[in-house]
Amino acid sequence: MTPPSPRSADLSSAGLNIADVVIVGAGVIGASVAYWLTRLEPSLAVQLLERDRSFAQASSALSASSIRQQFSSPLNIHLSRFGLGFLREMGIDVTERGYLYLGNAAALRAINAVQRANGADIALLSPAELSARFPWLNVAGIEMGALGLSGEGWFDGPALHAELLRRARAQGAQLIDGEAKGFERDAKGRIGAVLLADGSRLACGHAVNAAGPWARALAAAAGIPLPVHARRRTVFVLSCPQALADCPLLIDPSGFWFRPEGRYFIAGTTPLPDLDDLPLQPNLAEFDEALWARMAHRVPAFASLRVERAWAGYYEMNLFDANAVIGAHPDAPNLWFANGFSGHGMQQAPAAGRGIAELILHGRFETLDLAALGFQRLLDGRPLVESIVIG
Repeated sequence: MTPPSPRSADLSSAGLNIADVVIVGAGVIGASVAYWLTRLEPSLAVQLLERDRSFAQASSALSASSIRQQFSSPLNIHLSRFGLGFLREMGIDVTERGYLYLGNAAALRAINAVQRANGADIALLSPAELSARFPWLNVAGIEMGALGLSGEGWFDGPALHAELLRRARAQGAQLIDGEAKGFERDAKGRIGAVLLADGSRLACGHAVNAAGPWARALAAAAGIPLPVHARRRTVFVLSCPQALADCPLLIDPSGFWFRPEGRYFIAGTTPLPDLDDLPLQPNLAEFDEALWARMAHRVPAFASLRVERAWAGYYEMNLFDANAVIGAHPDAPNLWFANGFSGHGMQQAPAAGRGIAELILHGRFETLDLAALGFQRLLDGRPLVESIVIG
């Protein structure tokens, strides 16, 4: 592949104020792209376009901020292993209590073989071993558990976002207030400018769609269908009189999850029906209707749970295969997509940002080969199967 030219010569020669790259969305994905672009090529003119600097509705601010290596796809394992190393490089602590998946023994053994072959430190535990390690756990109906012994847990997601943004700006990226509404395209489909809601334009050599849950509308403005949908998830902050020693992030076969958060717990589940673009208000009824009985069954001490508060955030769900879309569409070769992370955005942002930066600067992936996440698989109807998707 021939590396694309970062700067559009025709626009630059017209005397317009042109950026090499305009990134739409300054959440954790956009901030990561900006960070890597300016780290790898300090001379680039990079602009981050953000409509809400408070990030009040951004998935970055509303995430449960966890990281795991328990995926079925080797590529997803390596994306998160890269993310773990990056968190350590940035000095962001990870509470490495692990993920604990409860489920079918045959399925967990098959996936464990893939995980261990790709460097993930995952142990398989029988019901007796689970009871000995976690005496507060009811193992009725459980065939096996898979526990991350290292490299899995949770971290301060807003701190990662803030650090990426701070470093990107210190390296020269410019943060601009504004809302993208569309693009100028030439006869060959190339993007010449990002159009803003106030009628202004940002001329550019490349544009990046890092708009998170709003990425589908932005792609549609370029005439490109993108199967990324905003799906609301309610996270409950819960108190329990009894402490749970060495509690990991637990995923129950029935679909709920919980983990410690300081002296509290946080928990959630996939809502039914799972509708698009619901307002970002927590569904408080979900706790009584879908969570409490199941949680109390799995952990008897949870019969005394009390809801302290709740919040809601969006998953940017790729309904095609629940994996990220990273790369350009063939009809718009300088419009780059980093979307559809389906709940994995915080942990995969460091690798995704570097991947997009490498494509823009070199025309190829140089650190991790993310070609399997490219747009072409959507066009060809070839899903990248990931069997472990939470929520």
